[in-house]
Amino acid sequence: MTEKLVVIGNGMAAGRALEELFERDPDRYEVTVFNAEPRVNYNRIMLSPVLSGEKTYEEILIHDDQWYADNKVNLIRGEEVIAINRDARKVISRAGTVAEYDRLIVATGSLPFLIPVPGKDLDGVLTYRDLDDVDAMLAAAEKGGRAVVIGGGLLGLEAAAGLKMRGMEVTVLHLMPTLMERQLDQSAGYLLQSAIETRGIEVITRANTHEIVDDGTGAVRAVRMDDGTEIAADIVVMAVGIKPNTGLAKEAGIEVNRGVLVDDNMRTSDPAIYAVGECVEHRGACYGLVAPLYEMAKSVGAGLAGDDSLTYAGSITATKLKVTGVDLYSAGDFAEGDDREEIVLRDASRSIYKRLVIRDSRIVGAVLYGDTADGPWFFQLMKDQTDISEMRETLIFGQGFAGAGPLDPMAAVAALPDDAEICGCNGVCKSKIVSAIEGGQNSLDGVRATTKASSSCGSCTGLVEQLLELSLGDAYARPAVQSMCGCTDLGHGEVRRLIVAKQLKSIPAVMQELQWTTSCGCAKCRPALNYYLLATWPSEYVDDQQSRFINERVHANIQKDGTYSVVPRMWGGITTPDELRAIANVADKFAIPTVKVTGGQRIDLLGVKKEDLPAVWADLNAAGMVSGHAYGKALRTVKTCVGNEWCRFGTQASVELGVRMERFLWGAWTPHKVKMAVSGCPRNCAEATVKDFGVVCVDSGYELHFAGAAGMEVKETILLCRVDTADEVMEYCCALLQLYREEAHYLDRMHKWLGRVGMDHVQSAVVEDAESRIALHDRFVFSQQFAQTDPWEERAKGRDAHEFIPLPTTGLEAVA
Repeated sequence: MTEKLVVIGNGMAAGRALEELFERDPDRYEVTVFNAEPRVNYNRIMLSPVLSGEKTYEEILIHDDQWYADNKVNLIRGEEVIAINRDARKVISRAGTVAEYDRLIVATGSLPFLIPVPGKDLDGVLTYRDLDDVDAMLAAAEKGGRAVVIGGGLLGLEAAAGLKMRGMEVTVLHLMPTLMERQLDQSAGYLLQSAIETRGIEVITRANTHEIVDDGTGAVRAVRMDDGTEIAADIVVMAVGIKPNTGLAKEAGIEVNRGVLVDDNMRTSDPAIYAVGECVEHRGACYGLVAPLYEMAKSVGAGLAGDDSLTYAGSITATKLKVTGVDLYSAGDFAEGDDREEIVLRDASRSIYKRLVIRDSRIVGAVLYGDTADGPWFFQLMKDQTDISEMRETLIFGQGFAGAGPLDPMAAVAALPDDAEICGCNGVCKSKIVSAIEGGQNSLDGVRATTKASSSCGSCTGLVEQLLELSLGDAYARPAVQSMCGCTDLGHGEVRRLIVAKQLKSIPAVMQELQWTTSCGCAKCRPALNYYLLATWPSEYVDDQQSRFINERVHANIQKDGTYSVVPRMWGGITTPDELRAIANVADKFAIPTVKVTGGQRIDLLGVKKEDLPAVWADLNAAGMVSGHAYGKALRTVKTCVGNEWCRFGTQASVELGVRMERFLWGAWTPHKVKMAVSGCPRNCAEATVKDFGVVCVDSGYELHFAGAAGMEVKETILLCRVDTADEVMEYCCALLQLYREEAHYLDRMHKWLGRVGMDHVQSAVVEDAESRIALHDRFVFSQQFAQTDPWEERAKGRDAHEFIPLPTTGLEAVA
């Protein structure tokens, strides 16, 4: 007797399961399909081309009416199943239709996640899961106006691109720092954002939606973010994720967790009921991509036909973005790890980025942007767990080079035609550079001066040097450049210059455009890049805390026993009874074992537990005290003597000046720590002549000294100049500090920077050229608008709370 099969859901997974069944045993079941939508089965992954106008609904049909008729499938359209009676083996629809089953497939798919903010139910707030959502977006787009898409994942970006192509102005709001962070690393995310913005779509990352604003009639007017910014909107598309639609199964008593729980044959806790698609949880994983769903469907089809040997073991997933002109491919696991290595290829001129993650000589992850032709090949190598040892040298270049010998870059340059463009900025071809070399230019500087090649952005410098080597042979010696680290051949100075020249404003942008050889940099270059970007773009760059060392991340100095040192700022070494009482109270309250006076005229609390730091800071803040930055590459202290207010030898008000300097300069990040002092007379009690910047007061005014040190290296300062007034001290000090901030290599103290650039350069920029000095001063003043925020106060209020949670110790005692 023919068995009865009922299918709840008519999506791609359910449709494929029926195809698999019909291929094996087409006459085994009398099939009834309930579809909540009033239509046949269509290709949901092609909704984006329908939205953009590149395809029609008819072009994305998977099963038309004839298919259902040919396979004797009773398709019940527009009826949502609301109950499963497992005892009677019946399902009931909202319209009252009852269908009996011997076998049941639950394919209820997923539900869009709506962020729980005020206004989420207003007219004009849409989701993006099915054709009805597309129709609603198309109706809105016909009126024009502005769309805000919340979510910079796969669906959000496809929706944004489609609405833009339909004529709307579009803004994408994304909570994380880079787009599609689940599928892409930072470098690919940067390239993707650049491509999306090139299409005229505004992208705002680190954007947390606070409210969807009502226009007064129950419809959308704007989206308000946490910082108060409002973005006008006629429609809002929420594309922040999906969740398995498990409600029906759960009400029927079928076991669910995040999804409907299934075994390797895709059976649920009820042996008569299968589940397939986005509603499923298998071995702890839920899937939202079509390839795993089709793999599940094979097992379901086989099982329904009586073959339980074809099981589902989980999937490695691959992602492609369906936005015209964006070539992006992601597969596997590309997280970093000690047991992994990576192969990276970047071509900045063509916006190409390729990264393969290798573990035990096998590919475990791949991210490709700009050139994705080899994506399926890499994916197959990954699925097959192929040992790539023999092809490792050429693997990143793709299948066409598999097994070839190591590539010779000099041979590649030699093979370039004479009219090949070497320098895109200045339009310089190979023959012009070769002619200059043959004409006697035997150095990089000479070629630059003659042809302008590599004189702008500098990204073609390597090619120009290869042409010099090719033409001159051993007669050409490349200038020795100390590279930042193993991730790049560029030195600190060249990187700083290119950040400005190419307007690079994020770490991923620097790494892509300057062709880093790693995906995410290393512990040497990331802190340096973070500083360079912060110093260059103070109003735009967002400090990347994860690119800082531990002391700067937690705003305290770690000690050898794992506790921390806390040093509150004491302006110019001055304190008050209230501040001292607050410090004593904190020491008692948190059982801080050591309280010590420092050489910088401050008090150090040693032995603070990491989890106590925010509370310690809160109590110090309550007494008006802020971070002393004793942990940072920043202004540490301005040490003072009492000056003419108390000392009979004092010539000027050194305390007043020192306090003024510290209050104005604190918070400024610098290449290395900066220590200052103001001595009230030439007796120099504040030791101003061994500081990075020191002021020695004299009867006629002030002597300004700089580039001293009193640590591992002891350096006496050099006299910069003499000035008459305290206002001039501030101007010259700010200008000098800004020059150091803009030119020094990361981790170079001021005396090392001076040794590299020379005294004449500093004198010219700060002392002799008044226009230059004023410009430097003004840039420093501008940057301080964004620097003087107390990090202790922010963290006492809850920012970065995860940094201060102690590691769990459960179970460690047993191991010990």
